[in-house]
Order: sequence, then C-alpha cells, then structure tokens
Amino acid sequence: MGRVCTDLMRVPWSSVILWTELQLAGPLGSGGFGSVFRAEYLGQSVALKRVNKSTKNRAASRRSFWAELNAAHLRHRNIVRVLAASTCVPADPWHEGSLGGVLMELLRYATDVTHGLRFLHAHGVLHLDIKPANLLLSRDQAVKIADFGCSLKLEPGCEATGSPLHLGGTFTHRAPELLRGESASAKADVFSFAITLWQLLTREQPYVGDRQHVIYAVVAHELRPQIQGHETFSGARGSVYSALLSRCWSARPEDRPSSEELFTPLILTDCSVTFSQMFNTQEYTLYRWF
Repeated sequence: MGRVCTDLMRVPWSSVILWTELQLAGPLGSGGFGSVFRAEYLGQSVALKRVNKSTKNRAASRRSFWAELNAAHLRHRNIVRVLAASTCVPADPWHEGSLGGVLMELLRYATDVTHGLRFLHAHGVLHLDIKPANLLLSRDQAVKIADFGCSLKLEPGCEATGSPLHLGGTFTHRAPELLRGESASAKADVFSFAITLWQLLTREQPYVGDRQHVIYAVVAHELRPQIQGHETFSGARGSVYSALLSRCWSARPEDRPSSEELFTPLILTDCSVTFSQMFNTQEYTLYRWF
C-alpha cells in the first residue's frame, strides 16, 4: 500500500474506507435507518454513518445508503462532504452509547443551514430530513447539513419529484404534502427547516403524542408547534421569527418562501441552544466534518 495522504481536502470520493485508519470517538445520534459516530480518519475528525442492518425494511435501508451519494460530488462550506461509502466492512468493533447534545449559537448557525439548503436546491438535491440531529458543527463553527439517506435528485428543469414515502424520514419534521404521499419539492425542506428553527428557539420537542395522531393533526388540522403565548416569540424580534415560521410551515408549498429567501429575516443573536440528538439504531458512509 502506498503512502496515505493526510490532507482530506485532497482525497477524492472513494468506494473504499481504509478501516485501519479509522478510530471511533463516540456516538453522535441515530435515526430510523442508521447511527452516526464521531471518528478520526487519516488524522482528522469525521462522521461515520452506519446503516441499521436489523431494520424491518431492509430494502428501504439499502435505498437510504445509495441516496447518500446524491450529494457525494458537491462541495460547499455548509454541506457535509461525503468522503467514502462502502459495503465491505470488517467485523463490527463498536458499541453504541448514550446520546449527547452539541452547544451551538443558534441563529448564526440557522443561517448556515439556509445557505446549505440554497446550495443543495440550486444543484437539484432535496434533503428531505432536515432536523437538529442532521446538523453537524465544524471546528471553525460552521454548520454542515449531513445524512442524505432520504435525499432525492431532481431531474433537470423539474421543480418536484415523485413520492418519497419509501425513504422514511422524521415524521415530526416532515412536510404535510409528503405525509400525504404527494410529490416532493424544495419547499418540503423549507417546512422542515421551520420546525427545526422553532425547536432551536424554544429548546422543546415540536409535538407530543402518538405518531399517527400527530400525522393526522398535521395533515388534516394544520397542527404546528406552539407560537402564540410562548415567551420565545414575544417582543419585536420574536414577531420576526413568528412571521417567518408561519410562512415556512404553511400547508401549501407555494405559500412558503424559497431557500434563497430564508436567511434574510434571521437576526443574529448571542443566544445559545442545545442541539439534542433526539431519535433512537451494513453499509457505511464517511463524511468530512471538520
């Protein structure tokens, strides 16, 4: 084997992970199709996603793995970089531990998310699973959108694509048109961004209750997280956030702003918030993180 390059910025995307160069540092979070771990790779910090092989829907898990590659060729400050993906793995040497949170200065980082979404949408990629657990913070304090397991690629010239129901996703952050099984567009990511922003502002879960009850209420009765009477949305600044959220999680996709319009109303603040790793997990995807 030749000399290993330690500068990950020069390493092209690969279908091979050098497992002997990978050292696991601990768990970051988990979701329906897999778990994400912090690790060291070729001397630098990365994130490693492992697809859950024990899922009830193995076919959907495999589709999620291949969907990760929709963004493999993209390079942007606020998009996590896919370094490698592999289905050839050694015996599993890792054990999952407790989930933790990452302290972030919320609104400056929320702006990073809007820049990342704008870049993805300009390249025809729909993420379709925007939530706090899928946002990573780099050493230079940039937020990177991660986990493209639910993503879809738009055909050139198209604004929407077919139903993504088979890809799963997080129902608490999912746009109502997707819950109804309708076509997906960039406005679905805008809806998920709104739920995420509300969550970061309030440090609360968006909904409580049974999954089916919540889905029915979101679709049929336009249930949304609480704004009225919440102290977070009082005062002049709070009214700006309230107006933005109301537009972004509108029931009609055409009434939502585009990702290009998102960052303008965000007023930077020194407020801090915990990004909670909220959701409980053999293919692997390796991301450049820091």
